[in-house]
Amino acid sequence: MPARMVAVNRILEREQLAPHVFRIRVEAPLIAEERRPGQFVILQIDSEFGERIPLTIADADPEEGSITLIFQAVGKSTQQLAALNVGGKIANLLGPLGRPTEIKSFGRVIAVGGGIGVAPMFPIVQALKREGNRITTIIGARTRELVILESEMRSVSEELIVCTDDGSYGRKAVVTEPLAELCRSERLPDLVVAIGPAIMMKFCVETVRHHDIPVMVSLNTIMVDGTGMCGGCRVTVDGETKFVCVDGPEFDGRLVDFNNMLKRLEAYRDQEERRLHECRIEEVRE
Repeated sequence: MPARMVAVNRILEREQLAPHVFRIRVEAPLIAEERRPGQFVILQIDSEFGERIPLTIADADPEEGSITLIFQAVGKSTQQLAALNVGGKIANLLGPLGRPTEIKSFGRVIAVGGGIGVAPMFPIVQALKREGNRITTIIGARTRELVILESEMRSVSEELIVCTDDGSYGRKAVVTEPLAELCRSERLPDLVVAIGPAIMMKFCVETVRHHDIPVMVSLNTIMVDGTGMCGGCRVTVDGETKFVCVDGPEFDGRLVDFNNMLKRLEAYRDQEERRLHECRIEEVRE
């Protein structure tokens, strides 16, 4: 039987959520049908010279045949993507890729999202909520204008705590502060999910480690090629080498060697053109 041919990749909606942060809804019916929480796509704006960009699927509408992508315009390719208007087309779009999130009834779940990490967090919390879990969500950003998806996260959470580094909105705190307080409550959470800058995820893991609470982290932000061929997303998990794009992107945070991962990320720091989010989580001392 011949493969079904579907016209796809047309941008249906474009919205700027925060400085340098954009949300686009893209026509992709086959991906929308198959996508599961935690999975990602690889796209190329230009089929001949375009860079491969892995982006987590932030939402999907199988009836409309669309997926939602949220990204930060930090380099040439993401800036080109941000410049596309409604009606424009993405040359190549491949997915869904990656291992889906394990979705089941855990009980009480604390979801911690930092910066752009709130975007891949949303479909996970959405699915966990549908399974009957009680969700407390903590989202953090450097300043008020960088807070994203607040209303969406509030709609799937029993409680939402917003933190900003400068105190311009919500609570003046880093996300580990309310996380530590919640873990000192009478009822410990059954699962913590943390997605954001690597240093934030490391300190989330350390905050709850002595409580022996399972911590799921998503390392999608270090993916490059998205197929395991480049080795750029190599990470050590429980003493073994894993590749985030094919073995993840989610792992038990208690088993991830964050120190090694942070050293590798630091090696490229001088080559970054700009830093749009200065995370001060490393200042926390429990």
